[in-house]
Amino acid sequence: MQQDIFTSESVTSGHPDKLCDAISDAIVDACLALDSNARVAVETCVKGMDDKSVIILAGEVSLDAPAPNYDAIARQAAANIGYDSHAIGMDATNPDLCDVLVYVTTQSAYINQGVDRQTLDSQGAGDQGLMFGFACTETEQYDELKGRYFPLSAALSQRLSRRLTTVREENILPWARPDGKSQVSVAYDEQGEIIGVDTVIVAIQHDKHLKDQFDGSVEKELQHVREQIKKHVVEYAIPSELLSSEYTLIVNGTGRFADPGGPYADAGLTGRKIIVDTYGGMGRHGGGAFSGKDPSKVDRSAAYAARWAAKHVVAAGLATRFEIQLAYVIGVAKPVSLMVNSFGTGIVSDSELARRVQSTFDFRPAAIAKDLDLLRPIYKATAAGGHFGRHATDEGYFPWERLDASRIENLTNF
Repeated sequence: MQQDIFTSESVTSGHPDKLCDAISDAIVDACLALDSNARVAVETCVKGMDDKSVIILAGEVSLDAPAPNYDAIARQAAANIGYDSHAIGMDATNPDLCDVLVYVTTQSAYINQGVDRQTLDSQGAGDQGLMFGFACTETEQYDELKGRYFPLSAALSQRLSRRLTTVREENILPWARPDGKSQVSVAYDEQGEIIGVDTVIVAIQHDKHLKDQFDGSVEKELQHVREQIKKHVVEYAIPSELLSSEYTLIVNGTGRFADPGGPYADAGLTGRKIIVDTYGGMGRHGGGAFSGKDPSKVDRSAAYAARWAAKHVVAAGLATRFEIQLAYVIGVAKPVSLMVNSFGTGIVSDSELARRVQSTFDFRPAAIAKDLDLLRPIYKATAAGGHFGRHATDEGYFPWERLDASRIENLTNF
């Protein structure tokens, strides 16, 4: 049988780039907690060295309150992820072993004059740019994945990365460390129907002394790691009907991924995992990162709104695969363009779908923030495990994943 294979990857919360996203979003949350109209654009860089590590914060913040303690926020965010030991890659809790350098100024007045306004029409976009939203039905035939309306390979790789964090935090795999990656390849038949998972790849940093449990044997250590990852991560997170007896599992492909890892092994930077954050490559990306930005930045808020709208179109049964592109100019509220693509799966024309989307959703930045209630400290939760394909929570996280029955009705009753 002819097969097509599509692959997506994800990374854990302790991956150096995701560590940076978490720190940047922790700062966003701290600022929004002080001032719901705070303007935040903060980047983080981390690097571990033999003698100590460094966290560098740079960006612009304007808020109607005293600035929060950026140093303390960065250290706590890193420690919460698990970086409290220099031996594993970073000890953010110890000032003697980790420096925090802060280079944060106020927002440019030229940007501010186009953003700080009072009405839905007068608050312009915080920058020019283009954003995409995407949804599909690939996850909907599996009970464990229903309601996500998301590419299957991306959904599965996200579940693996989140599970890698859980087994460490719950001490199920006490030798596991924060840094890790996952990758899932899904096979399709000639008609585009899902066959199942073809290949799973996992990389997980581990205790360098783990081999001592196996008389120093690296081979036996790897066999143990593989068996435990297969049992507690892969076969836990991926629905059994997707895993045939012939799927390929590769764990720590170089043979070992022992301490120190994390920022010591690789420098981290905010915004370097934008495909991991969105649709795993199956849906397009406009190029702007999300983390470290308040909702006035359409890179973030309009991408959330586009996903929200696309998910409603697919959930309404109007298409099985749907993408929206928005584009903005700085200082102007309404998008300069809106384009939709149903990839031939729409039950009406794309032009009609565009008309229905425009009549149902308001893509002005202030309207997006209002409809999704974005002016709250809800962003640190998005820093790892994907911004999309999650479930909206009772605590108000991931509101762009919530389905609104009235909007579905409006989309269908034309």
